[in-house]
Amino acid sequence: MRPFQRLVPSIMESKRKSSFYEKLIWTAVTLYIYLICSQIPLYGAAQNSSSDPLYWVRVILASNRGTLMELGISPLVTSSMIIQLFVGTKLINVNPSIPEDKELLSTAEKLFGLLMTVGEAVAYVLSGMYGRVWDIGLINATLLILQLVFAGVIVLLLDEMLQKGYGLGSGISLFIATNICENIVWKALSPITIKSDSGTQFEGALVSLFHLLATKSNKWDALYQALNRQEAPNVTNLIGTIFVVLVVIYFQGFKVNLTLRQRKVRGVTYPYTIKLFYVSTFPIILQAAFISNIYFFSQILHKRFKGNLIIELLGKWKDVEFGARSVPVGGLAYYMSPPSDFAHFIGDPFHGLFYLLFITSSCAILGRLWLEVSGMGARDVVKSFVEQDLVLQGFEKEGSMIKQLNRYIPTAAALGGIMVGLLTVFADMLGAIGSGTGILLAVNIIFSFFEQYEKGGRR
Repeated sequence: MRPFQRLVPSIMESKRKSSFYEKLIWTAVTLYIYLICSQIPLYGAAQNSSSDPLYWVRVILASNRGTLMELGISPLVTSSMIIQLFVGTKLINVNPSIPEDKELLSTAEKLFGLLMTVGEAVAYVLSGMYGRVWDIGLINATLLILQLVFAGVIVLLLDEMLQKGYGLGSGISLFIATNICENIVWKALSPITIKSDSGTQFEGALVSLFHLLATKSNKWDALYQALNRQEAPNVTNLIGTIFVVLVVIYFQGFKVNLTLRQRKVRGVTYPYTIKLFYVSTFPIILQAAFISNIYFFSQILHKRFKGNLIIELLGKWKDVEFGARSVPVGGLAYYMSPPSDFAHFIGDPFHGLFYLLFITSSCAILGRLWLEVSGMGARDVVKSFVEQDLVLQGFEKEGSMIKQLNRYIPTAAALGGIMVGLLTVFADMLGAIGSGTGILLAVNIIFSFFEQYEKGGRR
């Protein structure tokens, strides 16, 4: 990796510790740049009315169709997932305590992220997402690839800037939370009109509610339609979203409090908390990146080789009128997609049970795996305690501290992953706006930002 260190774009470490308000300003600037890029259309793309192959996961991957943020965080997350998998399986040997090893690992992640960006950009253009290459021309096709790669580099640098101490949290988390919240607000308040069997309606659930109540003479019929319409988000979906948010916030309070103390200074103690969602949102982000790749390649192959039995085992898709999107109706992609509501879950119990088992088991496994590859396991945590001359109260020896933490950390990682999966399925059955996965990500991310804000405010 050393020959590539000078070639890969990077952000220098902050030479001084930034104040909380400086971090807040840089976080706001980062968010502003992301939002601007999410509104700048790609030059050279043809008007495309075809279905969106990434409709189901765009919100989670902070992606916006037809703009510079087309790829979102997908290349970054995919590269991180693969590199961390190599580290976890010891195909790459890294000692986190050696700064040079950490730098080389970071370079590897960025280099692989850039390669993934180029690969995805080329795949998107060649797949016809912006029009057939021979229709848009070779120059426009090349310009589209260059724009996507340029935007991918911006995302990489913004994420690295926040992680190196200039801002709060990470760019990945910030972009995901923003995209999900924007999606929920838009679907609640959108003034765009749509045509349906019931006539012209407003897309926004709340706007539609007030419009129907104002224009229909039968108020009960208007209320029923606002609560149960199928063509666009309805008020029931919005209520379900609010309910799921409250449930996730409630589960944030499940935690185990331990006490640390200084080995050499008496009376000095610090709290150490192990939460139910100990591994936070990373396992579900990795899962979303994996599913997005399955969806993308499944739809592309289904369009090119429609009727092929092997291709249909991977996924069979059908276009729907509203939203310019396709829905999976068969194959692996169908069973990996969430049931649209509780009635769907009951009507196709095998699909519902497969999705439930897939989500809960994958979240639990990824949660446990993330412990080993991210340095959040009991042994790594105790090592950081020893370096800071700290011990768990009542446990002096390193071995006893590891044993004590192993009582909680692996359980929190696995159980937290299972709870994330169950809450995701629960939200999907309620028809929550933004998908169950998206809501969980948004709440967890915003909660972590709020905790950082509280700590910064106290200081």
